[in-house]
Amino acid sequence: MSRAKTEHRYEKLTWPEINDAVDLGKVCILPCGAVEQHGPHLPLDVDLVCPGGIAHGAGRALSEKILVLPPIAYGYTGHVMDFPGTINTHYSTFIEQVLDVVKSLAYHGFKKIILLNGHGSNMPNLDLAARRANVETDAECVVIAWWNLLTVDKTFLPGWRESKFPGGCSHACELETSLYLYLDEENVRKDQTRSGTISFNDEDNEYNWVDLFGAGPATVISWTSSYSDTGVLGDAEKATVDKGRRVYEEAVKRLVGFVNYFHPRPRDVRRDLHRTPPTMPLPWGQRPVSG
Repeated sequence: MSRAKTEHRYEKLTWPEINDAVDLGKVCILPCGAVEQHGPHLPLDVDLVCPGGIAHGAGRALSEKILVLPPIAYGYTGHVMDFPGTINTHYSTFIEQVLDVVKSLAYHGFKKIILLNGHGSNMPNLDLAARRANVETDAECVVIAWWNLLTVDKTFLPGWRESKFPGGCSHACELETSLYLYLDEENVRKDQTRSGTISFNDEDNEYNWVDLFGAGPATVISWTSSYSDTGVLGDAEKATVDKGRRVYEEAVKRLVGFVNYFHPRPRDVRRDLHRTPPTMPLPWGQRPVSG
């Protein structure tokens, strides 16, 4: 087999090598992030560097099964526009862009696709994009937020986390700052690192609270500037390079583990249960049962 077996970077292959990658049944990983504020101490590219770093780490470890695509760089960040530098993509534009990429991959023959997310507010939109991909193409598409890979081993986070719950790991926090320190330490403004809080988390209530690893039943995300003065939501001062290394290694390990499960898994078979066959095509571009 050609270079396709050892090259995990999608854009570094030629078109004949893409055919080889399809023959290998490679799993495509599409990092999805955002360009947005992460406080005074972290650059605007946190949500690109973190999922991209983990995706490429997994690709290097399992190059015979993984292709990592260039990232979707601009996400849904309208609620953060009070902070200079943030770039917003309308949610419908974002969903359609992701879906266009997934449909292109499916058309070329890739049937296993992972959307690896790095930005929390992308999650509902990526969920919808994946759902549409799974009914509008013959590929399987799944969404993974990179931080959720840390929950597979139930002992990891309790042994790693020092910040308070909820809120200590939310945004530009102990978690994101640690991973960024490991992946790109020289671009962290260490002298500007300060912890921050989410104002409604500080209220004495059981309903309205948020953290990357949990949220109250009544939590609604509104304008970031309405509950944070600095854009730092969490205990950034507890971040270290070593913590970032441990997070990176755990996330890469778990992503590799998922690909090893996902790569050979047969797709679940759809069945049409109508007693009388439908007399019209499926709406919304969906594929027929026999397609």
